[in-house]
Amino acid sequence: MRVPDDSFITESRLRPQISQSWRRSLLSGLRPDASLDLTPRDDFDRRGRLHIAAAPVLDQVAQELHGTGFGVLLADCRARIVARRFGDTSLESAFDRAGVVVGSQFLEETTGTNSIATVFELRRGVTVLGEEHYIESLKTFSCYGHPLISRMTGRLEGVLDISCPAELSNPLLAPFLTRAAREIEQRLLHGAREAEQRLLSAYQNASIGGRRTVAALSEGVVMASAAAMELLSPSDHAVLRGIAGELPSRGRSARREVELSSGRTVVVDFRPVPGTGGVLVEIHDPAEHRMPVPRGQRGKAAATVGETKDFDRYRAARRPVLICGEPGSGRTSTATALTEGHVVRRLDAVELVRTGTTDLTARIAADDDGADVVLIEDVQLLPPELVTQAARLLRSRDSGDGPADTGPWTVLTSAPVPRLPSEHAALAARCLTRIELPPLRARHEELPSLVSELLRRLRPEARLRFTPGALEALAAHPWPGNLHELREVLLHVLDHRSAGDVTARDLPPALRAAPRVRRLSMLERAEYETIVAALRDCADNKVHTARRLGMSRATLYRRMRALGIDGTATAPASVQASAPPTVSQIATVTGR
Repeated sequence: MRVPDDSFITESRLRPQISQSWRRSLLSGLRPDASLDLTPRDDFDRRGRLHIAAAPVLDQVAQELHGTGFGVLLADCRARIVARRFGDTSLESAFDRAGVVVGSQFLEETTGTNSIATVFELRRGVTVLGEEHYIESLKTFSCYGHPLISRMTGRLEGVLDISCPAELSNPLLAPFLTRAAREIEQRLLHGAREAEQRLLSAYQNASIGGRRTVAALSEGVVMASAAAMELLSPSDHAVLRGIAGELPSRGRSARREVELSSGRTVVVDFRPVPGTGGVLVEIHDPAEHRMPVPRGQRGKAAATVGETKDFDRYRAARRPVLICGEPGSGRTSTATALTEGHVVRRLDAVELVRTGTTDLTARIAADDDGADVVLIEDVQLLPPELVTQAARLLRSRDSGDGPADTGPWTVLTSAPVPRLPSEHAALAARCLTRIELPPLRARHEELPSLVSELLRRLRPEARLRFTPGALEALAAHPWPGNLHELREVLLHVLDHRSAGDVTARDLPPALRAAPRVRRLSMLERAEYETIVAALRDCADNKVHTARRLGMSRATLYRRMRALGIDGTATAPASVQASAPPTVSQIATVTGR
């Protein structure tokens, strides 16, 4: 069956919210006759706050539904089923056969219109009757779903669903389930308050009157002993919270080595507090003599590539070097740092094309300035004939087994190698020494030091302090212009203030409106970059992108949603409202 157009949606005469859901499902590449992939997963907390709060309500509902053909499903904040209750075994068996089991996930791009996926998408109650299901295999059921919203944070905590065979549909399902959902929300609120009390008790026992360096962290709560307050800046709390959220198992203790914003490296023990969603952190300073940490001390600047020992080795070898990265990622600055101490003959591909240069070797020979380095910038813009000449130049500079000590040393800058045309990629392949510069959106940990360094260069006398909230807003931005764009943002800030705290309100409107981001793991970041690059190369065509990546469109959409890619190659990595809150590992920045 070919992928249908949307005419079948119009012909079905659906209710508006159902019709819109069908269109979203269709645009995701999902076909109505598709087989559901509901492979259950067990990477969820079976003893989490939602499960604890909902269990008594689910048990009561199950008693009220006893002997009927109705069942209740509880999904978490990622639309994964975490609990089920049934009035009789017939519906349970039918759900088992359909794959609607604990651990299965319901998203519109993979399961179409239903009362978990669509509620998850809309954040409001939705009834889906039999034929209104997008996927054919679900049309035998009718259901109603209601969102579970935290009264403390306003975030979606989960979805409560009541389902039955299509012929048993009843308009009273909605008010019945709504009452149950409100009771669960109330229990979540009480549970959050009780959890705060348990976390406070655990913190008091661990801190021993504030003498130990201990902090307690949970959603919206930070408690720290006097010793911890002296050692930690506000942004260090965010760092610790972000690390705690990335631990392999939230139920087990762990130890990590952490570099604080002051530059000091400490050892931190993370110990979850059961039933609170919080964690105790105990900090150990390996230094024998504790030195007071000056408050407001600027975090040490991130080491630039030019400060690494690799540069000395590259200079000694004099082999061709390729510096590649997105525009604005620091290619020219890195080339300047790499060739420091040398006389450089700089050739810009744009200028070569503008002046109609046809003989690259003659152009280099004509500039007899005693240069010992030839730097060709933006080689991806060279016309094919100059690419061939540049390749011959690399061969002539890199002949023999020893160092290429005859003639100038050659350094090239270019766009990322995977995006180069075939002729330019072949030229890049001749440079076995490469310096690959990551885009700014992949350098969240370096934002504090980058901001501090740029502030120092732009206005050394400024006395600005970037708050964690401002840095979070910076981290949420996709930075298509990379460091050039960051520089313009800082100039905007400097135009409005020269001293004091910089908050998110001081940033340009586009950054203030940016969604919050969650910090990706190294593996997720690699996957994010791969998908974004494939989207860009395929002009955002999802069918071609999925084919290039060797995955189905449903899998592609699922991974895009999980990684916060909104569908375009330049999309920001934003957190869906359903994702658990984590904090980017960034530090407070003080410009001085």
